[in-house]
Amino acid sequence: MNGDNNNSNFIGEQISKDSNSKQILLSVLGVAILIVAVVGVSFAAFTYTGEGVRANTLSTGTITMTYTEGAQGISINNAMPVTEDVGKVLSGDGEYFDFTVSSAIRGKANIGYEVVAVKDESSTIPDEYIRLYLEKGSTLGSYSEVSMEPSSFVPITVSDKLGAPEGSMVLDRGTFNSSKTNYYRLRMWIDSSYVVSSTPGVYTVKINVYGGAL
Repeated sequence: MNGDNNNSNFIGEQISKDSNSKQILLSVLGVAILIVAVVGVSFAAFTYTGEGVRANTLSTGTITMTYTEGAQGISINNAMPVTEDVGKVLSGDGEYFDFTVSSAIRGKANIGYEVVAVKDESSTIPDEYIRLYLEKGSTLGSYSEVSMEPSSFVPITVSDKLGAPEGSMVLDRGTFNSSKTNYYRLRMWIDSSYVVSSTPGVYTVKINVYGGAL
């Protein structure tokens, strides 16, 4: 009987150890997945480019990008054309997109960045009838500077040195040499000259930021 009890205790201890080992393994995997997810999000939000000694300059400072909305862009879906005066003050749900570009620099660094719009392939409204309007400010909710007057989507034909890909549109360029946050508000609408058809029109752009040492 004692032998059976000893065997039972041994088996119970072994099961407990195996269970604990599995919990530890799952915890380690959970942390690893979390780290990978965070790195993936950071990389997608901001891309560094640079050659030669520029990489050494980047090591003295960092720059990150943070969106203040859950989405990464703005979309027009079955909206009616409006005049420029109306479009520049749109304030309803889904009619503007807020985001920030922040620098966290240690030491000496001179980093350039550009705000880039990428058109989604699902867009059906012609580019010439779309109006993009970008404002910028130094405090949240206050946009005292116009980064880009109302403009149609005009893609670049060659990728530039900071990383904006061919086919995207550069909305704004800036430089950081100290820690700072720039607040942006993007509005997009259909120009009043567009003739609405019976088929609903869609236009979507996503916003990316690219940067590198200057």
